[in-house]
Amino acid sequence: MNRQVTAAKAQGAEDVAPLMGNEAIARGAWEAGVRIAAAYPGTPSTEVLETLARFPASDVYVEWSTNEKVALDVAIGGALSGVRALAAMKHVGLNVAADSLMSQSYIGVHAGLAIVVADDPGLHSSQNEQDTRVFARFAGVPALEPCDAQEAHDYVKLAFELSETFDTPVIVRTTTRLSHTRSAVRVGPRVEPPAKGFVDQPAKTVAIPANARRRHPKLTAREAAIARYLETSPLTRWEKGDPRIGVVTGSTAYLYVKEVAPEVSILKLGAAYPLPEATIRAFAVLEKEIRALGLAAEGKAYFPRCGELSPELVRAGLAAAGVVPAAPPLAGFVVEPMPRPPVLCAGCPHTATFLALRGLEARVAGDIGCYTLAAGEPLRSIDTTVCMGASIGNAIGMAAAGETKPVVATIGDSTFLHAGVPPLIDAVYNRANLTVVILDNAITAMTGGQDHPGTGRTLRGDKTHKVDYEALCRAVGVKWVRRVDPYQLGRLYQTLREAIAYEGVAVVIADRPCVLDPVKIKGSPMAVALAGCIACQSCMNLGCPAMAWADETHEGRRKVKIDSRACIGCALCAQVCPSDCIQPVAS
Repeated sequence: MNRQVTAAKAQGAEDVAPLMGNEAIARGAWEAGVRIAAAYPGTPSTEVLETLARFPASDVYVEWSTNEKVALDVAIGGALSGVRALAAMKHVGLNVAADSLMSQSYIGVHAGLAIVVADDPGLHSSQNEQDTRVFARFAGVPALEPCDAQEAHDYVKLAFELSETFDTPVIVRTTTRLSHTRSAVRVGPRVEPPAKGFVDQPAKTVAIPANARRRHPKLTAREAAIARYLETSPLTRWEKGDPRIGVVTGSTAYLYVKEVAPEVSILKLGAAYPLPEATIRAFAVLEKEIRALGLAAEGKAYFPRCGELSPELVRAGLAAAGVVPAAPPLAGFVVEPMPRPPVLCAGCPHTATFLALRGLEARVAGDIGCYTLAAGEPLRSIDTTVCMGASIGNAIGMAAAGETKPVVATIGDSTFLHAGVPPLIDAVYNRANLTVVILDNAITAMTGGQDHPGTGRTLRGDKTHKVDYEALCRAVGVKWVRRVDPYQLGRLYQTLREAIAYEGVAVVIADRPCVLDPVKIKGSPMAVALAGCIACQSCMNLGCPAMAWADETHEGRRKVKIDSRACIGCALCAQVCPSDCIQPVAS
């Protein structure tokens, strides 16, 4: 790349440089002000990150991630922290990152998030052929398709703009021919948007079912808005030629059509998804003949895309299509359900950890497990949840983006073994400054108490090797590792403070079994001596379902009582009580 057209020109005004498609993507991303870039090397995408690494470290943080999912998680963490971010991979790498992509499509972005995916038609260096455009439709995100290096440069810049305008990740799909073909590219200076800071909207960024259900209609509305944009966008270009023949094409195939049949009418699509349907219909000169073949079909107009189908919805759709008669109206009635937000179990060991993290005002990247419930009140101590294993990668991106709060990733024991080890390696390898809290409750609790390699038992209940988390963490290079019982609240707070103060990667293992699986744990329940209760309500910050409001008051505030049937005797409430009025019930 002639060292980015020499360092001086890379920082200066517009120039022309002979660039490969991958180099042009990197150059366009740099000009667009990208701050975080992560990838796993894989032909034909490798040069994107190699090229970005030639730019100053003060401009963009780049890393080889341990896998493509970690790469996307790091980029997501950067985007949610308010800086433009990019992840790059080859087509089979998107399979690995798909879990994060599907969730992030619901969540959206904060700053621009571009995902560069290089397909390999013809299997020049891959184990299979895949079409990333199908993935784009699957995830409901736009996919831009440049045809040459100049468009690769321009489209990645546009991808960041579209990402921020429509609150969506944007895929830039390339192919081997584009990635490795060199052509002249007009390049310009870097324009770096100011950092937006972290998007503090847990209803948007924590992908629990209740939030995701509210986000789904926004996703479908976004797809429609992008499709309308593409109807008049320069990305959709109608090149009029012979009216008897029309070709709809995009990507490098557009150049092949121009070379072989330059006289035909061409509708060039710069975006493979969503499609500008009105423009395509207007272009399709053979539409009547196609319809005459009896290929017309309809479905989505009658059945909703959001939510779950039911017999009632199917009948309503078929009735709207004139297939069956409408169902008779039902007698109206009103149901007022009792509000009962989902909470952690009484005595859950995760409660203390998240109470402490909230008290320490940490920026917490959460993960998938029972502990995701700590995103809600009153604990309210998880800022992001994307998918299995994303927490550590997200935290790396947050730290790299300059997050001012202490950055902490929380991850359960089974989730850590599922997908948490690669991003932990990544954190050590790239010298991240963050704290990882492994919530070791010795079981896969959320899905009903299944064993995993950290329990020392197989599916059949046979004893087997038990993973030693301390040894594992030290083996990948973590120097600071501590194990703590979360029921010892004072020690827990102090351990977390020391971990946060440590420069580098610190791991805290919060070690306390699940209170329900494999056996239900129950000790002597606690009780409140109401005469001594000063109604400070500190114990209610635990969100324990065994705690309830008493009828008595103190200085106008409600006192608290404990349901002895629900209490397991963990004594966390007694540890936060300033008046020492919570004690075990006498035998």
